[in-house]
Amino acid sequence: MNVQFYKYQGTGNDFILLDNRQGAYSGLTQQSISRLCERRFGIGADGLMMLNLKEGYDFEMKYFNADGRLGSMCGNGGRCMVRFAYHLGIHRSCYHFLASDGEHEAEIDDGTNIINLKMKDVPGIRESNGDYILNTGSPHFVKIVDDVMDYDVLKKGTEIRYSEEFAKEGINVNFVEQEKSDAITVRTYERGVEDETFSCGTGVTASALVCYHNEVGYNDVTVTTKGGKLVVKYDRHNDNSYTNIWLCGPAEKVFEGKTETAE
Repeated sequence: MNVQFYKYQGTGNDFILLDNRQGAYSGLTQQSISRLCERRFGIGADGLMMLNLKEGYDFEMKYFNADGRLGSMCGNGGRCMVRFAYHLGIHRSCYHFLASDGEHEAEIDDGTNIINLKMKDVPGIRESNGDYILNTGSPHFVKIVDDVMDYDVLKKGTEIRYSEEFAKEGINVNFVEQEKSDAITVRTYERGVEDETFSCGTGVTASALVCYHNEVGYNDVTVTTKGGKLVVKYDRHNDNSYTNIWLCGPAEKVFEGKTETAE
């Protein structure tokens, strides 16, 4: 099968994007998707996404992890998908699309490269031995550490991801250093990639919710990742729930091309 692909990245989290509005790529196998995502034998990416038609929505976002398995919500991927939709000629003042965790809204900030993506509400955060577990469209484990840039993310992330509690379903593991009350640095080990990525949108979101700086009410947190900066804005309520969550940051096309798969 001939594949017309587009490569996008959001703060270094990179993706292969396919225009699947005609269903041309619906038959891609797990093996083929994994091969396309390989960095030495394929195009190279943290994941692959298909833009599908969906009645009642501007599009549907279907996300696959780098291992070729169907994935959960990806925040950086969602922002890249909105940029991709715009480049395909789908122009909206406010986008309304469907992902694995439900409906999302997004806006392109005119005059900048910033995509503002509304994330799912989070009903609460579970604390576990000083660490935190929550779901922001994907499951996340958040650990507060010192000197995060010197931390062994691969080793410690692997240990937590494959621990007895999480081994079966997997979990993304975020290591967070609080720089200021409203600024953090985050490094993330991602399941499905089974390695550290330069950025993880749902992980950045999870980390920002954990590191709120107002007890209740509006919060905004600037997040530094290895791939760049993001901003998370949200409302925190006194029942420890979170609503009106927005993930804001850049999304860019890197290149496009054609390749072949075995299908």
